[in-house]
Amino acid sequence: MTDYDLLERQLTALLDTRDWLTNAAQTSAFLMQALDDLNWVGFYLQRQPETLILGPFQGLPACNPIPFSKGVCGAAARSRQTQRVDDVHAVPDHIACDAASRSELVVPILLGEKVWGVLDIDSPVPARFSHADQAGIERLCRVFSDASDLPPPA
Repeated sequence: MTDYDLLERQLTALLDTRDWLTNAAQTSAFLMQALDDLNWVGFYLQRQPETLILGPFQGLPACNPIPFSKGVCGAAARSRQTQRVDDVHAVPDHIACDAASRSELVVPILLGEKVWGVLDIDSPVPARFSHADQAGIERLCRVFSDASDLPPPA
């Protein structure tokens, strides 16, 4: 089981600037190294209305842009709720950037009432993400957003 209390302390110490871009890059790299069985970790930002644009990430090149109306990332942005998917191939409008991805966790990041962006995490392992992982990653997203001066979304 992953020690999210420890990861929260480590990420808090790592994010020693208010710069959102640096913090997003550091958060992506940190999560990719700290968590097992991942093949992609990164941010998509709402830099155009109702559209997610690729931000800092770790992994293979990614799909861009993603409308709020498509895929797991779009569903997280549209609903403003975390999406935890055990089998991405069972999602009718899944956007397959990497055919090796089997499960996904997408956490929306809100700035006030608006969606600033999402943190997207993919795994080649089916059902990789548990309820505990979801709660832990949501906490780490709050660490990121609390430590960062986020620019207003589109």
